[in-house]
Amino acid sequence: MGQTLTGLLTSVRAIAGRPGTPAPGRHGGGPDPALLPALRLCGDHLAALAASGPLTDARRTRLIASIGTLTTACSTPGADAFDALLRTGQQALDSGGDAEARLALALAEEATALRTRSKGAWRLRGNALDALGRGEEAITAYERHLALQRNTAASRDVERRIATLRAAGDRIDEALALFRAGAGTEASGAAARLSRHLPAAEARAAFTDLVRLLTAERGTADPAVRRLAALYAEHRRLSDRDPMADPLLGGAEPIGVPGLRRLVAGRTVCLVADTPRTAEQERRPGSPLSALIEGYDLVVRCDEAHHTAPAARTDLHACTLRGDAPWKGLRWDRRAGVRLVFGDPLPQWRLALRSRLVPGAQDRVGDASLRRPLHDPALLGEEPGGAGPASTAYTVLRLLDFLGTPARVDLIGFEGPAALSLGEREWIGARTGNTDDAAVRISLR
Repeated sequence: MGQTLTGLLTSVRAIAGRPGTPAPGRHGGGPDPALLPALRLCGDHLAALAASGPLTDARRTRLIASIGTLTTACSTPGADAFDALLRTGQQALDSGGDAEARLALALAEEATALRTRSKGAWRLRGNALDALGRGEEAITAYERHLALQRNTAASRDVERRIATLRAAGDRIDEALALFRAGAGTEASGAAARLSRHLPAAEARAAFTDLVRLLTAERGTADPAVRRLAALYAEHRRLSDRDPMADPLLGGAEPIGVPGLRRLVAGRTVCLVADTPRTAEQERRPGSPLSALIEGYDLVVRCDEAHHTAPAARTDLHACTLRGDAPWKGLRWDRRAGVRLVFGDPLPQWRLALRSRLVPGAQDRVGDASLRRPLHDPALLGEEPGGAGPASTAYTVLRLLDFLGTPARVDLIGFEGPAALSLGEREWIGARTGNTDDAAVRISLR
């Protein structure tokens, strides 16, 4: 990676025209002059990374690759370098460091200067300011994004974030109104330092000092101090996460291991693969496969539907959290009776549920007892055989096998690209009762 990073840094500086390095020409013209400042910013960041020693962080490695793509786009006639610029800024933001957040903001500022009506550029700018704790400035950028956004569904997350930032600032304003006059010298100084316009870390520290000093000065029995403590707790909660639009998720109830065991007891269950073949046949109401699936008591589908129609019957939807930021994935809006989300660690699992569950899209949601069946000693307590993580379908099969109450469990369509891994197929093969090639059905019990 060291040689790759050094080579990329040389290319970036050459194209950006750093002093002492001639800018090479390109067939059909040189690099777009409007993008040179962005390339220089990327070059400075690469230089800092090169000076910091060997890279072991996969997220920074992906950022370097994104900068390489941007560099290529800037020097290739006809390439969409602006989209590459936005992707690089988002990748910088996803890397998670302060330096990367500052790079994302700098790239977003360049992008909004280049295209003032780009909703993507304003969204990136708002996200970068938000990550740096500059909430009031982030609100302004988010509002510019919303003014350009025509997709109501895509606006909800931004609207919710604006509401959170404003609510956090309102808690500070109310706290200051409680003690703007009449506080002691030290507490007055803490109040003078507190403002909703401060970066988040500084505002949190000043708020903490104000609570500590006024509690010592007036005591916890003072009604205003108790109100201040409540405002402080609300501010900290809002700083950590957005409130859910519907905390009750449209009335959805949690379901644990005992509830799932009762749900599947004595019932026939099929897991349907998301393949073009099964999806095509399901769309034809009179097809043999469609009739076969409709004959089961419970239809289970896994992960995102790339081929299956959103309205296809789904009694249980299971998905596995993957990637560095699984809470940022697509929202689970497919209608399902039960939704099981497998994932670890616990904080990421909770955040993903808060961010991706859609109120009214499910009747029941798997609780924490069902989030890691293959790893929880209270359940299966073992890893699947072979290399790599277990597929979601395999996790569901092992869970159903452990519960032991379904009358029958079948797999439909798990061939070709949908085939499971070798170790998973061996486990299934040891338990297979029969197969039906015409329906591509495997019966486990």
